[in-house]
Amino acid sequence: MEALNFLKKQHREVEALFKKAIEAREPTERLNLFKQIARNLRLHAAIEEAMFYPELRARVEKDAERLEVAEAYEEHALVKITIEGLEQLDPADERFEAKLVVLNDLVQHHVDEEEGTIFKLAHHAFDKPELEQLGTRLEEAAEQATTPAA
Repeated sequence: MEALNFLKKQHREVEALFKKAIEAREPTERLNLFKQIARNLRLHAAIEEAMFYPELRARVEKDAERLEVAEAYEEHALVKITIEGLEQLDPADERFEAKLVVLNDLVQHHVDEEEGTIFKLAHHAFDKPELEQLGTRLEEAAEQATTPAA
């Protein structure tokens, strides 16, 4: 699968989980959905930070373009901090739900910028075969990270 389509697919999966988690009334259900969200976001950030962002940053030429990539890293850092904060809260606490909404907002902002600005940069920086090859590598990394060790 082409890299940008693979990343978009991951975005849609997390968006669906957020919708269910925010609508969940039972703390246990909310917590279970949050755990899936946290796992998916950590995996997504790890493969983007290991493969996609470094390769994109190496290919963009303008300072403003490199700044966009740097901003994406910083948004990942904020998401990770918010996840850690949620992990410290009881899912029955009203702050849990509030922080979950804030996490959703952070992620949605990041997705909007990434699918807009970052993906446009990638379309200019990589040709179609390179995006296909990168997509294969991203998929393999995601599968290896989610496959339990034997």
